[in-house]
Amino acid sequence: MDLRILYHGNCFDGVSSAAFFSKFYRAKIKPDAEIGYTPTMHRAGNAFDREQFDGDENAIVDFKYCADDRLTWWFDHHQSAFLSKEDERHFLADESGKKFLDTESKSCAEFIAKVAKEKFGFEDSSMDELIEWAHIIDGALYESPAQCVELRSSALKLMQVIESEKDPKEVEKIIIALQSKSLDEVVASEEVRAKLEPILEQHWNTVELIKSRASYSRGVVSFDLTDKGIEGYNKFIPYYFYPQTTYNVALTQSTFRTKISVGSNPWSPRPRLHNIAEICERYGGGGHAVVGAVSLKPEELELGKRYMKEIIEELQFETD
Repeated sequence: MDLRILYHGNCFDGVSSAAFFSKFYRAKIKPDAEIGYTPTMHRAGNAFDREQFDGDENAIVDFKYCADDRLTWWFDHHQSAFLSKEDERHFLADESGKKFLDTESKSCAEFIAKVAKEKFGFEDSSMDELIEWAHIIDGALYESPAQCVELRSSALKLMQVIESEKDPKEVEKIIIALQSKSLDEVVASEEVRAKLEPILEQHWNTVELIKSRASYSRGVVSFDLTDKGIEGYNKFIPYYFYPQTTYNVALTQSTFRTKISVGSNPWSPRPRLHNIAEICERYGGGGHAVVGAVSLKPEELELGKRYMKEIIEELQFETD
C-alpha cells in the first residue's frame, strides 16, 4: 500500500480531512497511489495500535501526534495534540517538512487546504463546499442551535451518518465519494439515504431522551446516558433546550470507553470563563478551548461519574 491515512473516526472534519489529503496526495505526490483509511478514536492510554502504520507512507489527519518513525505526514489543529511531552519534542525536532500543527484553525480540513496551497501549490475548488462545512461544523459556527439540531442541510445529514456509522468500510466509501461528488450527491446516493432514515429516527429519539434527562444549574447542563447504550449524540441538543446555559457536560459509555463530553454554548448569554481543553487534560483527555472530552476505560464508569461531578462543579457559576 502506498499510503495509509489514519483519520479522526466518526467525525465530519476527520472524514473531510482524509478526503482532501487523498486528493492532494494523488495530485502532488503519487497520482496512482493506493490509499487505505483507518479511523482512530480517543481512548484511555495509547491512542494508536502500531500495526496501523502499514503503508509505504503513513499520515495522521485531525488526530493526535504519534512519535513513530513510520509516520510521514501529520496535520492537526487540536490544542491537546500530544499524548506526552516526549511526543511534542519528537514533533519539534522533525525536519521533514511534512508535519503541521495550527491550533488556531477551526477545522483540520481547512488547515490541510491552506498548507497544500501555500507550501505545495495545490488547490481544488471542487472541495470548497466540503472545506467550508468542515469549518462550520468543527468550529461550531452555526447560525443557531436549531440549524444543527434540525439537520436541514446535506452536510448536517451526512454528519449524522458519519457520527453514527460503526463500519469503517462504509465510512471509507464516503471518504472516496467526497473526492469526486458534491455533498448533495453523496447524501442523495442510495446507500447513504438507506442509512439516513433510521439515523434520523434515532436522532429525534435522542433529542427527546436528552430533553427528559438533562438538568440545568448555574450555567451548566448535564446528563448521563450510560444506561441507554448511546455512544454519540448531536452535541448541540442541550443548547436547543437550554439557550441560557454556558456549558454542557455529558457521560456516555460504549464497548471501548466511558466518555465525558464537555462543551460550551456558542450562543451563551454569558461569556465562557474556562479553557475546556485544559480541564480535560487534567483527567487524561483534551480537545479545544471551547470543547473537549475525557476517555476512560469502559469499566471505569464510577470514576467517570466522579470526574463528571468535579468538572461540573468547576464550570458552574456562583449564581444563576
